[in-house]
Parts: sequence; structure tokens; C-alpha cells
Amino acid sequence: MDQTLLGAIRHDWTVSEVESLFAMPFVDLMFHAQRVHRAHHAPSTVQMSTLLSIKTGACPEDCAYCPQSVRYDTGLEREVLLDVEEVLESARRAKAAGATRFCMGAAYRSPKPKQVTAVAEMIRGVRALGMETCATLGMLTPPQAAELKDAGLDYYNHNLDTSSEFYGEIITTRTYQDRLDTLEAVRDAGMKVCCGGIVGMGETVTDRAKLLLTLANLPQHPESVPINQLVQVPGTPLYGTASVDPFDFVRTVAVARLLMPAAHVRLSAGREEMSDELQALCFVAGANSMFYGEKLLTTGNPDVERDQRLFARLGLKAETVPAAAHAQEHGHDVERHSVDTCETRRISA
Repeated sequence: MDQTLLGAIRHDWTVSEVESLFAMPFVDLMFHAQRVHRAHHAPSTVQMSTLLSIKTGACPEDCAYCPQSVRYDTGLEREVLLDVEEVLESARRAKAAGATRFCMGAAYRSPKPKQVTAVAEMIRGVRALGMETCATLGMLTPPQAAELKDAGLDYYNHNLDTSSEFYGEIITTRTYQDRLDTLEAVRDAGMKVCCGGIVGMGETVTDRAKLLLTLANLPQHPESVPINQLVQVPGTPLYGTASVDPFDFVRTVAVARLLMPAAHVRLSAGREEMSDELQALCFVAGANSMFYGEKLLTTGNPDVERDQRLFARLGLKAETVPAAAHAQEHGHDVERHSVDTCETRRISA
């Protein structure tokens, strides 16, 4: 592979090409990831999101990593869908703490019509605060995706989790194609896609390569690519799995950056267990988004003060609220644009 060509937007990657990226000497991989990152994004700038569980537990799926599955005894209390004002109060706190995107997660296999309608009301309220919105509600039909888009939803999260070959070891209650179908429905509705996977579930390097290849070879790259480190929860089948090597995690972040240069690559679940040094390496590898706040759905997250100290030590700054969102907050009718720095660069180029 001609390494000088890394950074081009492609949708025709091969498994051998992606595996060769994972096999690069670590310092070379980091160099190219940082070079490509700077060509598409403002350096030392991180997009901040906050995730709220708006409906917790009692999910009928059997995802082997998930404490919200009704099939596993993890001590998690079931909770009903939150009311709109409770969600909006959480969004206000997130915005005050510096988040620009508010993500709402519900433990559904696929939401019912009345549940989509309720979430749509939450989306409208969060948008009125001047924040970007994201939701993860399980599988969507095209009409459901259209309803969420009409409510103003900016991003829909639906992770592939792992490669198609390893997927059956982790989940049996929905197929890989089911997930791809939801991504297609979201795209067809005109929303942005947030889609990534989990590292540390016992998968091979080839599985990681194939996961990222699947994402990179979609007709359009996801705008956000969350890279999760498995959070091992007692009672789930994956509890006790061997921990992923920290350098392997960083390599996954770097390869995601090389394959999807314009995407926001997000540090997601597992940050609570990461050292400041490991997180710093991830930022050097091209991560430029993270979940910010005390909790991710049902698992911990580094607290706000620790993140602020880390940002100060590294000279990082938070991405600011998009101008269109700011205008909307003040009652102006403007077209909403992507906050992605790469989008701004293309417009001004």
C-alpha cells in the first residue's frame, strides 16, 4: 500500500489493506493517523457529547456485553421511559458542563409507535436548547426514521459492534443485516449516522479490521464512529474476558481515523478504566470526540473535573456549539449544518 495515499476518502478497502494498517509499526501508524487527522480536522479540538439513558433495562436482546438484557442477572433495576421535562433538565446540565450534543438511549429491541412519538417530543425540546441531538433506540423502520428526522434528530446511533463473522458469538436475537438495514433507513431519512463497535470481546485483529472495513465501505462514512472498550459487568456472559492490550485499542482508533478521515472518532465506553496516558495516545491517534459526564447508560464515565484537568494538561479544547444551533436557540429560522470541522473546511476551500 502506498502510505502517502492514506487520507483519501475511499469505499473500496480490502481486508488485507486494513490488516496491513493494523500491522504497521506503532510509531508509523500514529504518524499517519495524526497527519490524516490534521488534514481533515482542527487539531487539539474535541467534540463533547453527553449520553442519558431515557429508558433502562428489560431489553429482550441477548447482547453478551449488555447489563440491560432481561436475560442476565446484573442487579440493574428496570426503569420506565423518562418524562420530557426530566430529560430536558439533564440536557440543560450537560450544556452547562460544555457538551454540544445530547444523546438519548433507550433499551428497546425496536421502539413502538407511541415510544417514537414520545422520544420525538424530547428531541424537539433538546433542539430548542441549541444542542445537537442523537438517539439510540434499537432497530428502526423507515417510517420511524422519518418521524425522528421530522422531529429534528441529527444523529442516530446503531453500532455494528464487531465483524459479521464474530457477531454470532455476541448476539443471536438480531442479525447483522438487521443492523445494516437500520443504518440504511437512517440514511434514507436524511439523518447522520453514528456507528462503531466494541474492542475487547475476545475478537481477533482480523475481526477489528473487518468491522472497520464494513463501516468504511458503506456508501457514506458514518459521521461519528464510537470506539468502545468492553466494560465488563458481573452477570453478563463476557464478564471475565481477557482485557484488551492498550496499544491494540489505540491501534483501532488510529485505523478508524485512516479509513474514515472526515468522521468524528469517539472515545466511548470504557474511558473510566483508561489512564490519562492511554486517553492521550487515543487523541494523538485521531480521536476527536468523547462522551462527557458521569455515566454512560448504565456504566461509569470519568467525571467532568477529571476530564477538564486532562484537557488542561494536554492543551485540548472543546468544540463549540454550531452557529446554526446557536441561531435556532435564539429563534432564528436557519438551515442546520454539520458541526464537523471537515465540512467547514470543504465549504471554505
